[in-house]
Amino acid sequence: MSGICGEVFVVLAPCVESGKTIIYGRNGLRQPADDSAVSEVHLYPASEGNSGSVKCDSAEIDGSATFSVILSKPAGVWGAESGSNEKGLCLGLTFSEGHPVEGKLNATDLVRLGLERATSATEAIDLLTKLNQQYGPVEESKDAPKAAFVVCDANEAWLLNLVGCFWAAHKLASGSLALNPGLSVGTQIDRSCDDLPSKLQAAGVWDGAGELNFSKVFGSDSARAWSGPEPSGEGSYGLVQMFETLRAAGTEQKSLSSHVSVLSNSGLSCHWFTATPNPVESVYKPFIFTPGAKISPLTRVPAGDSQTLLHKLHNNRKWENVGDLLTSLESTCVDEVNRFICEHSSEPIQELDELMKDCVEAEVKFYR
Repeated sequence: MSGICGEVFVVLAPCVESGKTIIYGRNGLRQPADDSAVSEVHLYPASEGNSGSVKCDSAEIDGSATFSVILSKPAGVWGAESGSNEKGLCLGLTFSEGHPVEGKLNATDLVRLGLERATSATEAIDLLTKLNQQYGPVEESKDAPKAAFVVCDANEAWLLNLVGCFWAAHKLASGSLALNPGLSVGTQIDRSCDDLPSKLQAAGVWDGAGELNFSKVFGSDSARAWSGPEPSGEGSYGLVQMFETLRAAGTEQKSLSSHVSVLSNSGLSCHWFTATPNPVESVYKPFIFTPGAKISPLTRVPAGDSQTLLHKLHNNRKWENVGDLLTSLESTCVDEVNRFICEHSSEPIQELDELMKDCVEAEVKFYR
């Protein structure tokens, strides 16, 4: 699938609240020509392994054991735009461009595969670049398919850009970063494919003059101003501020489903999804990985339909009638989840199994 875009915001120490290490937020963006796009949220359990093959959207690759993952994905697509796994890894697609190549992995395939098979951000970069080399497009030109990812775990955050078989990655040191769709790795390149400068010159992509800027070589740049409450160095930026940021950004253009992950290396990480478009008039629902975790079937498109039931009910909402009630519901949920995480150890417990399911069903009652 081509043309997937998202605006992403990442906040790291020293800006994040005490007890949190990285906060990730993403708004999926609707393409101008596609007013009917629908996002789903799916939960897939871990698997012990597969000696056969895995059929992705446009390629078939060797099977592997997988971790449990929760994915925000376009309806009818095998891959995903954004998601998290049980190991505390978070991966999101900010930009893809170029027609899918038959028999080759595309950007959404890589998001899902990275989450299913990697335990950390560094391991995800190793995996994605290896898969891209083995199963991805082999073009070496400015017209090759392009993809940009944000890869986070509880300890570090990376930007990864792929253009055909070229790739470059940059590790975020501290502070915060806001990205529009586009390639995001500039002159700060911490990892790359072997001999990247010479390969770019040999392919006629870069003339070798000055310092290599990966994104500008390919005519793309994703830097943007921060939306909403801007992080400071005071450790005050938290979950609610990320909601406000995505809602402020969401007023600027048509947004699809939104995803926030609060990653912690000393407690439970929590992942929040709207599963509906327009974060300004949507409710964030929490999810925490547990051995018996469930999510509502209302966030998946039923066979033979074109929308999730949650999406359909949300489209018919009268926000002026239910907005205040739903805002209060979300606020109460945030307080209860934060209190629970503070009071309990990092071990997930059965009490959290149906956390997201209960919140979706509570939201739906307001729409009926």
